[in-house]
Amino acid sequence: MGMAAPSQAGLMDAAELAGLVERIGADRDREAFRRLFDHFAPRVRGFLVRRGLPSAQADDLAQDTMLAIWRRAESYDVAKSAVSTWVYTIARNLHIDQYRKLARADRVDLTDPSLRPGEIPAADELYARGQDASAVSEALQTLPEDQRRVLELAFMEGLSHSDIAVRLVLPLGTVKSRIRLAMDKLKLSLGDLQ
Repeated sequence: MGMAAPSQAGLMDAAELAGLVERIGADRDREAFRRLFDHFAPRVRGFLVRRGLPSAQADDLAQDTMLAIWRRAESYDVAKSAVSTWVYTIARNLHIDQYRKLARADRVDLTDPSLRPGEIPAADELYARGQDASAVSEALQTLPEDQRRVLELAFMEGLSHSDIAVRLVLPLGTVKSRIRLAMDKLKLSLGDLQ
């Protein structure tokens, strides 16, 4: 597709702009994107500033708009809208998305208990937990391999009983029996930890 010379002082007509978007969409043409960028980036930035965005935020959103154009160029349909309409719609939608994200962030309840970090356990409690973990690890090593394996799959990998049965190619009842036997043996071994 041949390129028409730009009209007066760097301004392009609708056909030229559509041709650039088409080249970007079809061939990822960097030169076409550079020309489209040079044409639209300052205009989009001005549009965003007029919508009330601070200069730095308008710069960022203009960059995001141009990146979206690069990524979505193949979806542009000249029969549906002019390139300028398409570009400004992308910019407007990104601005709305950003506004909504910021609005949601402002609504976060900082007193929500789920947002508070958990209490840090005392050093002696951490030591006791470490000792308990060592005792559990040692007790696991005393189990027969088939019982230890089902416990590892259930508690370390988080598999359900039926998933364990499928993985180990065992009847579901066998998996449940092995887990029950293993848990009983661990309770005997670790009775003083409870």
